[in-house]
Amino acid sequence: MERHNKTSVTIFFLHGLAGYPIFYFSFFLLCLIMYIIILLGNSFLITISILDSHLHTPMYFFLSNLSFLDICYTSASVPLLLVNFLSEEKSISFIGCGLQMFFSFAMGSTECVLLAVMAYDRYVAICKPLRYPIIMNKGLSVKLVASCWMAGGFTSVVQTTLTMRLSFCGNVIDYLTCEILALLKLACEDISLNVIIMVISNMFMLVIPVVFIFISYFFILFTIMRINSVEGRKKAFSTCSSHLTVVIMFYGTILFMYMKPESKDSHATDELIALFYAVVIPMLNPIIYSLRNKDVKAAVIKLTRNIFSQRT
Repeated sequence: MERHNKTSVTIFFLHGLAGYPIFYFSFFLLCLIMYIIILLGNSFLITISILDSHLHTPMYFFLSNLSFLDICYTSASVPLLLVNFLSEEKSISFIGCGLQMFFSFAMGSTECVLLAVMAYDRYVAICKPLRYPIIMNKGLSVKLVASCWMAGGFTSVVQTTLTMRLSFCGNVIDYLTCEILALLKLACEDISLNVIIMVISNMFMLVIPVVFIFISYFFILFTIMRINSVEGRKKAFSTCSSHLTVVIMFYGTILFMYMKPESKDSHATDELIALFYAVVIPMLNPIIYSLRNKDVKAAVIKLTRNIFSQRT
């Protein structure tokens, strides 16, 4: 049944976590600190990957793109989120909402596919080490990354266009950001097409990458178990442990958010989980790849020595 009281919406009000105003300033400080860490940490990884020639490999090319994605993803929502935590109005324009939705959805979708590409890179490196330089050449790496960006951008254009063309019966979004599912709840017309397209999109951008990553790591673990020496096993597993950690956090949070049973009493919990997904994971990614990666540590030491040698 079509709803009534259609309105011409020019502005949306974001009332996420409205029941906990006492914590707004605490949320502001935490998000601000984490956002600064995200910008510095991911920029650091990108810079190191560019400056050190030893890191000019497909693995670090993909990692640099992941870092850039995290910067773009958080920058699409966190700055306004910080403003709204300290603002009484907590609003966003109709166009601003569409742009925020587009960039957030594009970056998130691209990251889903990119993590699958990184899993394939680790599969080739461990399961076919002698052919790795031939298979994962520069041309293929660029094509794979470009495909990830185009797939994420195309999906986001379709989803955002279909959502923002709808008529809305209100302009109060019970969420921290212009999240597509929260916005669809305000629609005054049939959203069957939106739901169908979303299911198809989730199949290609979420389910298939997860299955692909699972298959890749099945073969990776099978290959590692066939290595005779314990030291060889540790070395092989260390090359993919950081990526596996990021995959578990990233997809684990998404699957928990969208596949758990809905409950009226869990809305605030859902928003906090979404905040974790949007801010905490992008903050942890560079930390995980830095602390668990000998190549990055060596590059940092080398760069530090070069800086001090130039000054002296």
